[in-house]
Formats: sequence, C-alpha cells, structure tokens
Amino acid sequence: MNDLLAELTSGDDERAEKVIPAIARMGAAAIPALLELSNADNNDHRWWAVRALAASRHTRTSDLIPFLSDSNPEMRAVAALALSHHPGEDALPALVQTLGDSDPLTAGLAANALVKVGKAAVPALIDAAKEGPSASRILALRALSELRDHRAIPVMMKCIQEESAVLQYWAQLGLERLGLDMVYIKP
Repeated sequence: MNDLLAELTSGDDERAEKVIPAIARMGAAAIPALLELSNADNNDHRWWAVRALAASRHTRTSDLIPFLSDSNPEMRAVAALALSHHPGEDALPALVQTLGDSDPLTAGLAANALVKVGKAAVPALIDAAKEGPSASRILALRALSELRDHRAIPVMMKCIQEESAVLQYWAQLGLERLGLDMVYIKP
C-alpha cells in the first residue's frame, strides 16, 4: 500500500491516475489509509485521496460529505464528483447547499450528484428551484428536468413564467421530457 500511496502522491498526475485501479482493487483495506491521506496538509495529496476514494466501491457516502464544505474549491469539486459515484440520501442536504457554491464547476457537479441520488432528491430539488439564488435555482431545475419526475411539474410551470431565460429553458425542457410539450399559460 505504501508504494501505491507514494505513486498517488508523487506530484505526477499521470502516475497518480495509473495507480487508482490498483488501489481500488485493494478493496476495503485501502479506505483507512485514503481517509488518513485525505486529511493531510498538502491539498494535492488530499485531492488524490478523495479521487481514489471515488474509485473504490467500498467508500461510504458519509466519508465524502465533509469535503463539500472544504475551504479549497478543488476539494469541493472532487468531493461532488465523488458523490456522483457514491450517491446517497444522507448527502442530500450538503449537495443541495453546494448548488450555491461560489465555484460554478462544483455547483454543477453537485447537481449531477443529486441526479444520481435519484427520486429521493426530488423534494429537496423542488424546494431549491422555488427560491434562493438564481444559479442554484437553475441547477436545481436542470437536475429536475433530468430526473423526469411528475412532482416537479408545478415548479416547472412556475419557472416557465419567470423572466430568466435559463430558468424558462430548463422548465420547458423538463416539461417536454415529461411529455408535456404544450404549456398553458394563464392570460
């Protein structure tokens, strides 16, 4: 394991990426060392630890959630991406909050992770699409359009009447994906 961790933390992205499958094959035995490395002082080492955790089927969703609130935007982004590989309902509150991340990449990755959580994310996404910062609402609506859940119809109908062209776009697309191609607007 030490040799693999040395490669992972070598500072060479190509070498680090090459050892990820070997670390993942180690199974649950690799998780404690990766979790320890994820708390290192070196941000690059931490990033690669979370990247390796994302590749392991033994990683728990709860192992990744704390990184969504990290001060480093790259750590938040890799955590959101990792949660796409390990979606879980326990990540819902943190992922919804991350829709408002100051880093647009991280916010978008959080929306992708919410889609991977599936139907359980719909109520939280509906709430996020109803109010809050525009960027968060847009990402929530995009995720809802991908989930194709009829519970989102009322919020989509509301958003289609808003001034934001982007909200209108995702609302329209979401309704189309639900088979509601014709939208009726009250006069």
